[in-house]
Amino acid sequence: MVDWFANTLRSYPEIAIFLSLALGYYFGSFTYKGLGLGAVTATLIAAVIIGQLGITISPPLKATVFLMFLFAVGYGVGPQFVRGIAKDGVPQALFAAVVCVFCLGAPLIAAKVAGYDIGSAAGLYAGSQTISASMGLATDAINRLGLAPEETKRLLDAMPVAYAVTYIFGTVGSAIVLALLGPALLGIDLEAECKRYEEEHGGKKELGGAGTAWHNYELRAFRVKDGGRVVGLTARQAEALIPEQRVFVERVRRGGKVLDATEDTVIQAGDIVAVAGRREVLVSLIGAAAEEVDDRELLAVPVEGVDVLVTSKHADGKTLAELAQMPSSRGVFLRRIVRGATATDIPILPNTKIHRGDILTLVGRTQDTSAAAKALGVADRPSDIADVAFIGAAIAIGALVGAFVYKVGDIPLTLSTSGGALISGLVFGWLRSVHPTFGRIPSSTVWFMNSVGLNIFIAVVGISSGPGFIAGLQQLGFSLFLWGIFATTVPLILAMYVGKYVFRFHPAILLGCCSGARTTTASLGMINDRAKSQIPGLGYTVTYAVGNTLLTVWGMVLVLLMS
Repeated sequence: MVDWFANTLRSYPEIAIFLSLALGYYFGSFTYKGLGLGAVTATLIAAVIIGQLGITISPPLKATVFLMFLFAVGYGVGPQFVRGIAKDGVPQALFAAVVCVFCLGAPLIAAKVAGYDIGSAAGLYAGSQTISASMGLATDAINRLGLAPEETKRLLDAMPVAYAVTYIFGTVGSAIVLALLGPALLGIDLEAECKRYEEEHGGKKELGGAGTAWHNYELRAFRVKDGGRVVGLTARQAEALIPEQRVFVERVRRGGKVLDATEDTVIQAGDIVAVAGRREVLVSLIGAAAEEVDDRELLAVPVEGVDVLVTSKHADGKTLAELAQMPSSRGVFLRRIVRGATATDIPILPNTKIHRGDILTLVGRTQDTSAAAKALGVADRPSDIADVAFIGAAIAIGALVGAFVYKVGDIPLTLSTSGGALISGLVFGWLRSVHPTFGRIPSSTVWFMNSVGLNIFIAVVGISSGPGFIAGLQQLGFSLFLWGIFATTVPLILAMYVGKYVFRFHPAILLGCCSGARTTTASLGMINDRAKSQIPGLGYTVTYAVGNTLLTVWGMVLVLLMS
């Protein structure tokens, strides 16, 4: 039975790939206090074990899925990457570039001092910085060194060994250094700093949320009595009686008829008005002074929560307080802001700036949310259809550009097809955020290209290098794990002090900037838990976009420096 199973996998290597994915995603899903191996590392380990059977896989498959993965990475971070370089995110983008240099330098020093070969150095870098994608560019670079086939294979087989040994601390260690040691090293009270940041920017803690019986925004009906303070006022004037609170008169029942209210609608005695606003405002302020009425017809208005992709130049860079004054914002409430490829939640504060590429979840009457969506960008309604013609053409264009080789003397310079696909994703992802009339890729499709594309690549690498894994681990020994600790920890400590004393970031967002520059989502989650706030996420998105791009490209740069 065992022989039959092994022979079947050798005859049908595609089965081995899917088995690696199944085991990798299953065991990678287990976590302890938010930390775990993750799908990539678990898939690599499963593939290395399966690879002991001596399975041969066709090389083009690995390159194909990796191009798909890199394009998806670029497509996701494109809007934030361009904005971070071009506008007020420049300090954060520059900080991310500096941190990325630290992240390249520490593994390079470790590899040089320890005397590791190029393949082990590339794996040490990828694992200690938890940037799996860099192994693809490192593989391309090693293949272009012109070495003997046997030597090339030896270097490529060493890469996943070093990656697997150093990745675990790369993930766990980054969270420990930033979330647990960071506040102590910097001498800051993270929770207090986040509260102070919220107070400075006019924010306060939100309770409840989506999926609960408690609703933040409601529509209630109240009867206007003779002599009431709103009698004779327009809807806008009545709404202004509650300063610093967003309430709107949406409809009016007058003489048995239900009318839609505008800003200029004059409120009369005996009217029943439908008022929308925050629940505590309607209950505590209005409800305490007015008679509430159960008027089903008046309150039976079509409402929706819709995601809006921000594309407008006029909205880009404006604060929420400024956007709230726009006529199209009347009757609309903001429930959520999501930014970046990692879907980072951004705190809703009056001074929070909105940028192109953000996704705003708006709540209100259908006609109001439609008007707001038109002013801000486009409603990003759910769809399962991807523009596959766009995906294929964009990857092909990027790969063709990357395949071009330019020689400076005897030195060939090229982006490689992998680098071309990444840059293509950046460009077309940004264009999609500005002109969303083409190139739609649903988030589920982006996830599939990103996650499954990378893990198929990792599975092929692990299966192909499986036979040499045990021998390589015995050769490199426990010292590799220690060098991995060095390569993970040193850049993070340097990043914290540079961010505090050179860039002078606010303490509330500093650790979020460090997490983004190192693209370590696990540490951001732990930082937010320690802070009891989402404020650190404000420093994550721009730095993540820049860091994710540079750290991936560094895989190729490291090979060139080592060679």
